[in-house]
Amino acid sequence: MIAAMRLLRHNRGFRRFLAGQFATNAGDSLYTVAVLWLAFELSGSTLVTGALNAILLLPWLLQVFAGPLVDRLPLRAVLVGSQVVQGVVVLVLPLAAITGTLSVGLLFAVVPVLVLASLVMAPMETALLPRIVEDERLSEANSALATVTLGLDMLFDAIGGVFIAVFGATALFLADSLTFAVAATLFAGISVATLDGREKNADAPASSRADPGSSVDGALGSYVSDLRAGVDILRGTLFVELILTTAVANFTTGVALAILPAFGGSTGGPAVYGLLLGALGIGRLVGSVVGPYVERVPYGLVLVSHGFGAGCWVAAVLAPSTTLTVVLFGLAWVPIGISGVLTATLNQRLFPADALGRVAATKGTASGATLPLGSVIGGLVGELLGVTTTMALAASGFGFTAVYILLRPRLRQLPAVEAATPADFDLQTESNRSAA
Repeated sequence: MIAAMRLLRHNRGFRRFLAGQFATNAGDSLYTVAVLWLAFELSGSTLVTGALNAILLLPWLLQVFAGPLVDRLPLRAVLVGSQVVQGVVVLVLPLAAITGTLSVGLLFAVVPVLVLASLVMAPMETALLPRIVEDERLSEANSALATVTLGLDMLFDAIGGVFIAVFGATALFLADSLTFAVAATLFAGISVATLDGREKNADAPASSRADPGSSVDGALGSYVSDLRAGVDILRGTLFVELILTTAVANFTTGVALAILPAFGGSTGGPAVYGLLLGALGIGRLVGSVVGPYVERVPYGLVLVSHGFGAGCWVAAVLAPSTTLTVVLFGLAWVPIGISGVLTATLNQRLFPADALGRVAATKGTASGATLPLGSVIGGLVGELLGVTTTMALAASGFGFTAVYILLRPRLRQLPAVEAATPADFDLQTESNRSAA
């Protein structure tokens, strides 16, 4: 954390990017909490909340299509545009509430637009970070970003639940639009280095900022080949199996998120729903802070620790008190926070810098495509088996990761992140191709 604080003090670009990510993730958290609770309040159905949550999770499925564009289009312009669109669109819902036209159908019309506008954010983060942060500082930078993108969301999840309980869901969208305006302003001031090391400054004349490889025509013209390249880099590596375990865990996470409004509502209302989402964020926050300190722990062992998360999850569902449920549910996500930071650092150290966007998007789509599917099925299973039973079954995703890693010697024996090489993951690079 000391190293991360030093990075924040001395790197203005990273400081603005981190603050912008904090603001935009606050916006994402607020409208997610409000939309899902509003859907459950209007319909009373876990099937409806599951279907709507599946749409909210579509960036995990569709980001592979954004990856090639992220590698070629002007990063700052895309970041700013994404925030402006979300800030404007989210205002449709409070206006509908004022005019009496708010409905479940309108939620299903507005949410896809918000999702498409946020599509670039996951591959964007992976591609941008190595251009504004030194290689030896990537682990600290990933930890700080994970604290914001995966951890401090918990503050706004909890605030969102309490805000809904006091003022109602529609009022939350007005404050939400301000967070996107703040993020757009912060992103607009970032100077982004091109791959040859030159900076593209916000105040520089257009002629000096021009980058032929970043034109829209260039991006669209090479889109298919770039997309195929991201897949080819991963094919035949151990990352394929790791993506499989993440896909299973994400499926059951989608199940849980679909029924969480109903689970929280049965436990104590929207405030408890917000606290459960907050606990999820706190768990990932703790894990993301711990992540850089376990770079020397074998990566395989880190993944096995997901079994601890599965045990805490089941215990949370069976706990006799709301407080214990919230605490145990938060603990279940600590191993996820740790492995998330270490995986991001692995990506940035092992894969070519000019392919990070498409590789991250390909991995994210392959492993995250099951999130919306799990959400739809979770809503249906919740209607059939009941919320509590379905919630307990969802813990099996984390358990699957631990068991699979234990049964696969190559994965179980993966070295620590700080010592990992492309060869450890069967990843082909120019150097080991030459050696072969």
